[in-house]
Amino acid sequence: MSLIEVENITKIFGPRPQEAMARYKEGLSKEELLAETGHTLGLADVSLSIEKGEIFVVMGLSGSGKSTLIRHFNRLIDPTAGRILVDGTDVLKMSQRELQAFRRSTMSMVFQRFGLMPHRTVLENVGYGLAVRGLRKKDRLEKAMHWVEMVGLKGYENQYPTQLSGGMQQRVGLARALATDAEILLMDEAFSALDPLIRSQMQDQLIELQSELGKTIVFITHDLDEALRIGDHIAILKDGRLSQVGTPPEILLNPADDYVAAFVRDVNRARILTVDVVMQPPKARLTGENMARALEEMRRLGERYGYVVDDKRYRGVATEERLAAAVKSAGDGSLYDYAEPGPTLTADAVLETALPTTLESDYPVPVVGEDGELVGVVSSRQMSSVLAPPKRNDGDDQKLAS
Repeated sequence: MSLIEVENITKIFGPRPQEAMARYKEGLSKEELLAETGHTLGLADVSLSIEKGEIFVVMGLSGSGKSTLIRHFNRLIDPTAGRILVDGTDVLKMSQRELQAFRRSTMSMVFQRFGLMPHRTVLENVGYGLAVRGLRKKDRLEKAMHWVEMVGLKGYENQYPTQLSGGMQQRVGLARALATDAEILLMDEAFSALDPLIRSQMQDQLIELQSELGKTIVFITHDLDEALRIGDHIAILKDGRLSQVGTPPEILLNPADDYVAAFVRDVNRARILTVDVVMQPPKARLTGENMARALEEMRRLGERYGYVVDDKRYRGVATEERLAAAVKSAGDGSLYDYAEPGPTLTADAVLETALPTTLESDYPVPVVGEDGELVGVVSSRQMSSVLAPPKRNDGDDQKLAS
């Protein structure tokens, strides 16, 4: 089971949400519901599954319901209908005392506007959650200092928030959330107030910290580039409804509807997609040392190039022409002697950096894993097939704005 399960969450804002809920179930649109009842539909039957240890991004334009959704996770907002399970526990059934303990130990939040206390130092801000939990001052400060160092603020621990830049203040907020050892981090537009360069640096640091700590992070943003850069999975909301959930490649290559298609149309795919998205199995995988048998296999497949492996380990590329000449002159010999190393790529290389290698190669470039194994091949033609965006329709801008 997933760490977080969101099941059919619906939220209606107004004095009589259950009455409005009945009208919504009868088929009223968001606009009709507001006009007839004066109630606002914030979320409509949203269901999500979030796996342990992933960065799950919820994105959408202003008014899409993304911040409303994340505030349901720790019950800053209660839904009109639906339920939320965290590690199998129904959050909506928690008592006030259980909810307080849950917020302190299981789920921490990082806010857009930092939320720091100006009269406390960096170290005191980071250790505040530990103080609330009753940790001894010595232990609290030691632990807080550890996280100050983890986010790159060593030397600033005795400074006050007003003495720090915006990016540094956000690092303090992140360190404070991490210091509680909460398994889940909720980050609501955490980087949107930062300058582009600082924002990019914070994204890098979040990815680096996540690789070390393995936290489960729910990240809210209105920025698609940010979502594609940091997200393992992305949920796109529009007017409180879920348009699509998928990995970055799935969102880019298989948009679920016109709204998502319009969203992703102008994204630089070469900077987002990686080689593993487009690589294919090699048509001629040659094993064994028998050169004549390898030549026979290549001719049977109609291939000019074969990829030589030794116990799955990649040894090089053999050409049909070279093997034919060798067999004719030498009769037989070791296939490995005629395997040319040539260029290789890794599966996680972004297409922007991998494309020049494929353009310079006469054959699909082998993709090699960490242990030297051949995991696939990729050509410039395969890359080009996913890099060209679909043609723009006249109504795309209206679909995004609506």
